[in-house]
Amino acid sequence: MGKVRFLMIGVGGMGREHIRRLLEVPEAEIVALADPSEGAVNQVKERFPQLNDLPVYTDYREAIAQAGADAAIIVSPHSMHFEQGMACLDGGLHVLMEKPFVDGSESAEKIIARAAEVNKHLAVAYQRHLMGQFIYIRNLIQSGELGTINYINAYQAQAWLNGARGTWRQNPALSCGGQLNDSGSHLLDVVLWVSGLEPETVTATIDNRGTEVDIDSSVTVRFHGGAIASFNVVGSASIGWQEDLSIHGDKGSVLYRNGKILVAKEGQRELTEVNEELPDSSDPNRDFVDLVLGKVSEAAAPSSCGLRIARLTEGAWKSAANGSQVIHL
Repeated sequence: MGKVRFLMIGVGGMGREHIRRLLEVPEAEIVALADPSEGAVNQVKERFPQLNDLPVYTDYREAIAQAGADAAIIVSPHSMHFEQGMACLDGGLHVLMEKPFVDGSESAEKIIARAAEVNKHLAVAYQRHLMGQFIYIRNLIQSGELGTINYINAYQAQAWLNGARGTWRQNPALSCGGQLNDSGSHLLDVVLWVSGLEPETVTATIDNRGTEVDIDSSVTVRFHGGAIASFNVVGSASIGWQEDLSIHGDKGSVLYRNGKILVAKEGQRELTEVNEELPDSSDPNRDFVDLVLGKVSEAAAPSSCGLRIARLTEGAWKSAANGSQVIHL
């Protein structure tokens, strides 16, 4: 296979970001667009005039059958991911899915099983797995320099309540959940990925702030082995974006502050900023092309990551709905 031919399903804002990144990969070719929104398609053609002659489909099923693609990238509203992903797999396409994967753990289990049955790759676009800062933190933990991880605090805040108001993201029939299931899924995922820890129980307090979906969430996770993590996902903030991560082991600590990394290793009482060269960064599109071409054996964020975040998120919702009850995962 010389190039991986892609079908884009969903070409809104995030879909256009995937298109931009794919166009930078020499081994990738976009062969068709599928989106029922004429406005979204027109924005693609305005921004990427080199795609003006591509076939456009309002029905993704026709696109799967006719476009001659090898793979699909699905960037539609969350509730559509499962049906579209299953259709792509059944149509012989590899699938890269935008977060938060599919609509719940039951659907995640089914689509993962189907991908295995048809021998197609299925991955999630959790880009933090390919960002140098988080690769550095993961490597530091895996090296054992921080010792046994005891406590993690993860915080994310943005103006999601007002920024997503009136959009499909706050319509539970399309979004399948609110801020915790949207931007918050990145925070849950990156903690599990860098730490290598497996959740055992979860408790949560959640406030919808007068909407139909979760906006502000306080989630506590106890991991197998005894570590504790506190997640604070704030959608009612007025700021654009803030993401903090603090990881404390019995030999050292590492902090991430919106891109800045500070570390204190064994014997050090003060944190110092990391100034060394970080691992190279990539993105889910480049990684997925390499996966389909056989240059890597596993996706940076395989579908199993989507499944475990679905289970954790469902546990948090269940806990909050039952008065912060402890939920065993």
